[in-house]
Amino acid sequence: MRHITLAALPLLLIACSGDGANSQTTAAAEKPFKTSVIADFDSPWAMTFLPDGRALVTEKAGEMILFDPGNGTKIPIAGIPKVDSAGQGALMDVVLSPTFARDKAVYFSFSEERDGLKGVALAKGAFHQASDGTTKLDGVQIIFRASPYVEGDGHYSGRIAFSPDGKYLFFTNGERQKFDPAQDPKSTLGKVLRLNPDGTPAAGNPLAAKGFTPAIWSYGHRNLLGLAFDKDGRLWEQEMGPQGGDEVNLIKPGLNYGYPNVSNGSHYDGRDIPDHAPGDGYEAPKVSWNPVISPGGLLYYSGAAFPMWKGSLFIGGLSSQSLVRVKLDGEKAEKADQWDMGARIREVEQGPDGALWLLEDGGKSQGRMLKLTPVS
Repeated sequence: MRHITLAALPLLLIACSGDGANSQTTAAAEKPFKTSVIADFDSPWAMTFLPDGRALVTEKAGEMILFDPGNGTKIPIAGIPKVDSAGQGALMDVVLSPTFARDKAVYFSFSEERDGLKGVALAKGAFHQASDGTTKLDGVQIIFRASPYVEGDGHYSGRIAFSPDGKYLFFTNGERQKFDPAQDPKSTLGKVLRLNPDGTPAAGNPLAAKGFTPAIWSYGHRNLLGLAFDKDGRLWEQEMGPQGGDEVNLIKPGLNYGYPNVSNGSHYDGRDIPDHAPGDGYEAPKVSWNPVISPGGLLYYSGAAFPMWKGSLFIGGLSSQSLVRVKLDGEKAEKADQWDMGARIREVEQGPDGALWLLEDGGKSQGRMLKLTPVS
């Protein structure tokens, strides 16, 4: 990606205005929103907005970008550890601390190699921008690593969500395409974890007394690529399942979600996996897809721009090249809408004004940032 040099910022600020220097807006009659192309990135993975309306964007190869949607400036952020981006590896999620206004803390996840083995790590650093515009994360520390690190380049997961009260950090560890670790009480792979903001296991996690690794909140997951709390504090998760088994789950403490013992999908080599069934001891998904959507990011929508969708989940579709809406009603969920976006959608985020912001996955679909606004 060609980043804007700091020396060029004054000229660029004069020349650019609006929703990006080269915004292109299209309106499709069959879609209840218009799509504006804001910027282009190199295989972006996640984004989050700063209080001033700028955004932090992560790219697969290992760069974090400070991006201003108002004028299109992109400034690389220094201080990011070395990322192993082979296969599904990436600089992954990025989330602000609930106390960002005070401590400027930014949390992020990434895949790394250590002693020939690979895994997902959780890190934090303090956002700092100097008077000359240079930007970095100060004092970066790795506060948690998945366990164990293994061979291979898949199913890292690495999504981050803070509890609504800001006391706990929830972090997803994929099962790394190894199947059995998802049921292993001594492994964090294939799990949702509940941590303190410093990365230590939170007290009172439900499975510690049963001999599980104390960070584990729920288990029996595959590749957990979305995590979001609703307005009532329920934790929703989406994961990329096996062939024909993508899921949205309502995550509850201590429950076993079944993988690889049960799934509504099958192994990619054609071997059957028993379906979820009442009384089997496993928590079934609230929604599943066959054909699959290959879910990317997950958003709980609370904005005002699309009032008819307030309280819905939005999911980016990778192989389905779609934006998917799931309707919630308490603990119930049902499929609602699926719009063809013509590109792999990796991330869905809510903007300060309630607009929906998407990141394309890169490759054939470039890696554009899109802004969705209501059709006037």
